[in-house]
Amino acid sequence: MARTRAVDFEEKQRGILASAAAVFAEVGMEKASMSMIASHSNVSKALLYHYYPGKDALIFDIVQTHLTELESAIEAADRTDIAPQERLGLLVKAVLKNYEGADNEHQVQLNGTHALSPEQLSELRMIERRIVKRFSGIIEALNPDLNKNRPLLMPVTMSLFGMMNWVYMWFRPNGPITRDEYADIATTLILEGVKAVR
Repeated sequence: MARTRAVDFEEKQRGILASAAAVFAEVGMEKASMSMIASHSNVSKALLYHYYPGKDALIFDIVQTHLTELESAIEAADRTDIAPQERLGLLVKAVLKNYEGADNEHQVQLNGTHALSPEQLSELRMIERRIVKRFSGIIEALNPDLNKNRPLLMPVTMSLFGMMNWVYMWFRPNGPITRDEYADIATTLILEGVKAVR
């Protein structure tokens, strides 16, 4: 007879993922051990292994969950009925709002995927490509000539992701600007800068 899931299976799983992300962010993927993650999660090693057979499975689930939630937030914020300038601003704010409180998960995404299998990486890259494509489509609408003479659409798009993805390195909640204000700054830099890119 198959073992049934506990009622709180998903809640415990989310707690384990959050604890694992914190451990990975603090000590790095290589130094982190399943024992450390179990201790940080306040679960036994046996229970941890019931959920995840190893660190690679944890890393994959952390990143997949993080990216899936990010994509859902972007989809929910997107409005194709408004001007691309406003649309871009909404999406940048959605990304930075989604990153709030997820610094550990974000660091795992940026630094931990080298431990994953080609199949796992392929699955994550598919989500990332869909997210990037949504942004590049808006940026192309802002300057349709970006790829006219040279392929510049992707470098401009990835420059915006650079501004968003590394915000965790310096942004402080009690700092001089809010997340929304920074989102406006990043959006303005792209909106004004994209006009001059040839």
